[in-house]
Amino acid sequence: MAVLQWRKFNFFDKEIVKEAQSGQTLDRFKGFRITCWGSGRGNIICGDAEGMIYFTDHTWTLISLPAYQVRVSHLFQMKQSNILITIGEDDEGIAPMVKVWNFDKRDAMNLPVCVRMLRVAPGAKAVAVSCVAAQENLSALAVGFCDGSVLLVRGDITRDRHSKTKIIHNDKHPVTGLAFRHVSGHTVLFIATTDTILSYNLTHKDERNVLDVHGCHVNCSTMSNHSQDFQFVIGRKDALYFYQPDGRGPCLAFDGDKTRVLWFRNYLVVASLDTKTLSRQGGMSTLTIYDIQNKFTAYSSPLPEIIDIVAEWGSLFIVSTDNKLYRLDEKDTQTKLDMLFKKNLYQMAINLAKSQHYDYEGLIDIFTQYGDHLNSKGDHDGAIQQYIRTIGHLEPSYVIRKFLDAQRIHNLTAYLQALHGQSLANKDHTTLLINCYTKLKDVQKLDEFVMTDRELNFDVETAIKVCRQAGYNKHALYLAKKFKEHDWFLRIYLELEEKDEVKRKANFIEALNYMSTLPLRDAESYLKKFGNALVNEIPQETTVLLKQLCTTTPPGRYYVKVGEESDQDHVRPEEFIHIYVNQTEYLLDFLEFIVKEQPESSSVIYNTLLELYLHRDPDDSEVIWAPKEAKALQLLKNPEAKYHIDQAMVLTQMHDFTAGVLYLYEKAKLYQQILHYHMDHGNYPLILETCKMHGNKDPNLWLQALSFFAHTDEECREQIVEVLAHIDKRNLLPPLMVVQTLANNSTATLATLRDYVVKRLQAENELVSSDERLIRQYREETEKTRAQCEELKRSAKIFQVSKCMLCRNPLDLPAVHFLCSHSYHQSCLEGMMDTDTECPQCQEKNRKVLDMVRAQEQNKELHEHFHNQLERAADGFTVVAEYFGRGVFNKLTLVTEPAGE
Repeated sequence: MAVLQWRKFNFFDKEIVKEAQSGQTLDRFKGFRITCWGSGRGNIICGDAEGMIYFTDHTWTLISLPAYQVRVSHLFQMKQSNILITIGEDDEGIAPMVKVWNFDKRDAMNLPVCVRMLRVAPGAKAVAVSCVAAQENLSALAVGFCDGSVLLVRGDITRDRHSKTKIIHNDKHPVTGLAFRHVSGHTVLFIATTDTILSYNLTHKDERNVLDVHGCHVNCSTMSNHSQDFQFVIGRKDALYFYQPDGRGPCLAFDGDKTRVLWFRNYLVVASLDTKTLSRQGGMSTLTIYDIQNKFTAYSSPLPEIIDIVAEWGSLFIVSTDNKLYRLDEKDTQTKLDMLFKKNLYQMAINLAKSQHYDYEGLIDIFTQYGDHLNSKGDHDGAIQQYIRTIGHLEPSYVIRKFLDAQRIHNLTAYLQALHGQSLANKDHTTLLINCYTKLKDVQKLDEFVMTDRELNFDVETAIKVCRQAGYNKHALYLAKKFKEHDWFLRIYLELEEKDEVKRKANFIEALNYMSTLPLRDAESYLKKFGNALVNEIPQETTVLLKQLCTTTPPGRYYVKVGEESDQDHVRPEEFIHIYVNQTEYLLDFLEFIVKEQPESSSVIYNTLLELYLHRDPDDSEVIWAPKEAKALQLLKNPEAKYHIDQAMVLTQMHDFTAGVLYLYEKAKLYQQILHYHMDHGNYPLILETCKMHGNKDPNLWLQALSFFAHTDEECREQIVEVLAHIDKRNLLPPLMVVQTLANNSTATLATLRDYVVKRLQAENELVSSDERLIRQYREETEKTRAQCEELKRSAKIFQVSKCMLCRNPLDLPAVHFLCSHSYHQSCLEGMMDTDTECPQCQEKNRKVLDMVRAQEQNKELHEHFHNQLERAADGFTVVAEYFGRGVFNKLTLVTEPAGE
């Protein structure tokens, strides 16, 4: 068997135990014939050949306990309870006595109490005990004898009752070691003899299993801890062997004549004879401490021949033949790591830190140093593996900067992959990783990273940008479609550079099809954004989709998920007019469809449609233009059309659309504009027709027509005569102003005006005659009234009326007579009038006269005040406007009854 050559370190500090006060070598045990040692529960314990047990704490205060009459042969301190098991002899030639001491119970001398005594012997004769072991739950005790027997005590070992003893093993070879193991509900007893290694399953009918046909010496067996899965360790001259309950495990080929084996923390402590070195007192031993898990020697040193080794207070204590007690203290973890760092043993440092349960931040520092070391040595693959272990703690830029060289792109890719694998990558890391894939042209890796069904752990938008920039449009489209990045999907398809016209058109159709599958509001948004490009490339297909978006009835082969995000099931068509730049033919088709399907469309739709109808290209023939004009006029006359009339006027005038201009003037009641239009074009018949048609609504049309004809140089006598006839009929203008207006016209002779002037003069004469008659009538009435008043003053009034003017019945008393010669029954008058001082028949006429008189008196005063204020005012127009507002200049009309009433 090849001897293992593990690295050796000095991870323990050795010192001789000394007195705390004097500093002299500790000699507390000098003079005692110590036979056995033990430790646990804060004490170091030993037994001597006089039957005494000595235990001391860390102050080295020695306390003695008389336990046996003859000698103490074995000590076993329980780890989980304060119980000490001792084996000794009270008489020579009598079977040994097992005593169980409870250190939690004290007697009057403050010494532990012996809770149980049990005499043990495999047969009738007394046989020396070679080893002892107990189960930590105090349910079993095993005692090994030099004759090869093993006595097993089952039950509570601290009580005499409820326990049974049994010889579980009997052989001719002395028993050298015992150990209990309790795992997965099974209790196993390991037995080592000088010839055999065995195990007994105490839970399963004491099932016996021979593990090895080679044994070991006394004190050369121990039980490992959890780090080595509680294996039974045997030390023989050629190697160290590990055993499981069902067979032998690994072995470590460490040569040496081993005298003691002990498990301390995670270390295996081995004492062996050193036959090459001799001391003055006798033989020498070599103490070696192995770190089995990390596979190195933590300590190795020659010592005087070792009698026993105990572990307590976190230290190892070695009892040697030179009557000195040596103490080994493990160095702290950081010191051990520094020693490994100096030797560049980073992997060993990592293993050590893990076994010592080093904090993770400390491990990160080791990984970083290890990575830096490997990188400096040129082992970039190894370095990147160490840096990967620091992800989440070490700043990624620290690692990335070290591998930006083109030759290290594979290592950088590995690191970035791990960074994304732990979902700790940002946008820059994603960009860098995809760039690495594209630089390496590793399409397979790029497919695995991008085109996968697993949950992606990177920023999708960044990945799309990088793939697109690198020319990997397939991957960019996959990501955009999978993660519903509609904007990117459409942009990539529409911006693909294809020289083949068929392929280019196919890309646009694919983008349009994708857009048609989106929810309504998304489709609307992206059609506004990319609509111009789509219309320029595939106008017909785009218009079909747009018609569907804007109406409730799908007109084509596309479909859209409508009504998912809004209570409206279509969009506003006027918001898409701008995408039809340079595509007026399809815009016209679209707007005609919208107007037909949605007559209530906005004014923008109708205005744009009117503009398209009126737009005329230079090469348009009359055949093309005439139907468009007809459609434009039809649109203007459509009562449901919601075009803006002012804008429509501007459009019709810009495009010289006469029929539309005149219709809009008429619709807006701008009759004078119609007249001026015909005047501008010199169309005399239409001027007269306009005046006839709209003169009743706006009489000023005749006046403007007269002015127009008066200032024209052409022959228009007939028109002037006709206009004068209407002016005269409506009495629109004084004759003098008519004469003055026509004075500037060279064609308007006196013969033209003769009939008009004669007729007007006759009318004026008749009016003068009528006024003179009224004057005479008023004078006669006045004289008559005055005569009546004078007569009333001089003589009495005789009333000869025989009937009441109200009820028309014969008049009788009591009656009321008025000076106006009207008489009434008093009862009729009281029932009709509130007052009896005024005639009901004449009341209304009298009030009108009184009101007129009061108004004349008031106006007289106002006129005087008006003239005074007007003379003093700086702004006379303001004064006049104020009085107009107060109605001062309103005409007062006196209504008189015809004569004879």
